[in-house]
Amino acid sequence: ARNRRSISMSNNQAIEARTKAILREKDSHIAQLQKEVAALTNKLAKQHKLLQNYNANGNAVSHSSSSSGGGVINHTPKRRHQLSPFGNVVHSSSDSDYGTLKHERSRMGRNASIATANELNTLYYKEETRHNSNKEIVHRILEMFQDPKSHISYLRSMDFAKDILRLSKKIKAILVSEPRVAFVQYYVFGDIHGNLEDLHFFSDNVWRLGMALTAGNFVFLGDYVDRGMSCLECIAYLFSMKLLLPHKVFLLRGNHETRDVNGWEEHYGERSFLWQCRQRFGDDIGFKVWNTINDAFDRMPLASVIDQDIFCVHGGIPRPVTANEDGTYGSRVQDIMNVPRVAGINPPLEFEDEKHQQVASDCIWSDPASEEQELKSVDPESGYGESLRGGGAICFGHKAVKDFLSQHGFSYIMRAHEAHADGVAVSKGGKVFTIFSTSKDHNQGREAMAGCILVDFENLQVINRSPAYKNVYVHRRDSVSIAKLSEQEIEDRTRLGLITESTSHDNGDDSEEEETWESYDEDEESSEDEHYTFSGRKSSVDPTHCISSPPGHGMGGSFDFSNVTSNRNKSQRDLQRISEDDEDTLLDDDSMDL
Repeated sequence: ARNRRSISMSNNQAIEARTKAILREKDSHIAQLQKEVAALTNKLAKQHKLLQNYNANGNAVSHSSSSSGGGVINHTPKRRHQLSPFGNVVHSSSDSDYGTLKHERSRMGRNASIATANELNTLYYKEETRHNSNKEIVHRILEMFQDPKSHISYLRSMDFAKDILRLSKKIKAILVSEPRVAFVQYYVFGDIHGNLEDLHFFSDNVWRLGMALTAGNFVFLGDYVDRGMSCLECIAYLFSMKLLLPHKVFLLRGNHETRDVNGWEEHYGERSFLWQCRQRFGDDIGFKVWNTINDAFDRMPLASVIDQDIFCVHGGIPRPVTANEDGTYGSRVQDIMNVPRVAGINPPLEFEDEKHQQVASDCIWSDPASEEQELKSVDPESGYGESLRGGGAICFGHKAVKDFLSQHGFSYIMRAHEAHADGVAVSKGGKVFTIFSTSKDHNQGREAMAGCILVDFENLQVINRSPAYKNVYVHRRDSVSIAKLSEQEIEDRTRLGLITESTSHDNGDDSEEEETWESYDEDEESSEDEHYTFSGRKSSVDPTHCISSPPGHGMGGSFDFSNVTSNRNKSQRDLQRISEDDEDTLLDDDSMDL
């Protein structure tokens, strides 16, 4: 009888926890709808004010209506973003006593299709003429700025005065044409994959004074962990920036921000995020760190829109899952917004329906179709086909891109997910940008670059790290830069991923790790915490049957870690009950001091 009562109480607790989870999800959905109502109310008020101004002054109101996709009329003039045929490659320079930086422009689209190359060529001559007219004077000023000590005679000469006068006249024409209210700019970054060196490059050069003092916002497109050896450092830094600047830093979700992928130790070995958590902190605490970070991943947004013109996502555009009364497809952006606020994706949680789980999977897993796929496997009606990755992933072709952009009134799609040696690649007639912000761990060779895109008012600027850029933070085991370090210092840096190509791992520190963490209370969670339960059904995409990247698609071959094995047995992972931490946890005494 006692056992029956115990089983009955346990079942009641499980039912109660599930009910709380469902009610919490419903409350989140209601809150989201309330926000949408408030936004539409504000928009209606603005449109009413515009109409009053129109009646009073006779000024025309700019209209921008969506196509047959069923979108709403937008009275806000949409900004157009001009595509540039050039990228900027950053180099370090040792010409002076200062750690100066130099950059040079290079043509984009070296490996682009004929259609994309033709689109870029139409922009080349106009921009090159404008660039050359200002090149010499800007070059002199920048040379002086980087090393004033070597340019004292120039600073005291009439040449400097003439340059200032010329600059002032050129700038006057620019300033007078600008509106009095400036629009913000955005930096867009692709995969990071635990690459601390390339993340430091962007920190040192893109937000050199810190993100808080750098103009513009920052959008990261996902895949922050796995493959690289500094996953914990990278995600800790990005989370800290998000906590410090919640309205300036935006972290989207990639396919590696799912448990099925970043917990796949058998495939990635020591490059698995779960393996690195356990190796750093021990099995128990390491699993807790991994699981808690994944709780945050479950809540990451899937997409963002810049200036109502640029759609940003990790993988690609989702297939439509809703239809309007007239038979046309509903808004894909709305489909994404209808994905539950908390979503496991791989594996799905119990309240994730298959329809919206497919939408989420498409966002983090899909790729643009290759030219061969366009001819052979892409459905001419829908514009979608099966991805070369396999495992249920899909690809999107020219028609899918055209329909999506037309339906929502967008001009470009910015996504990540695929390794490219050039850092940034352009496809689909110059409408799709693939951004890859790590130059390592993807079999792209020693000349691979890490790139990002600056959306600067109406211009798109590509910024790449040159392969010749000096390595500052991460060194090989045989580098002369670490010759003066002791064996213990080398070992410590190797464990943190700051020294690579080390074949030895010290497995004799388990007792020290246990001693370090013995005062940690593993049962500090309240028994009243709500829990989410995984559904147990298969995901739309099965990561265990996907290859790392489509073969022959901007790749030097897929990078396979399947032969890498962990030097520890995989811990037993209980994925049935995932705790949802209270927001106050971020503000307790153990939180990071920012």
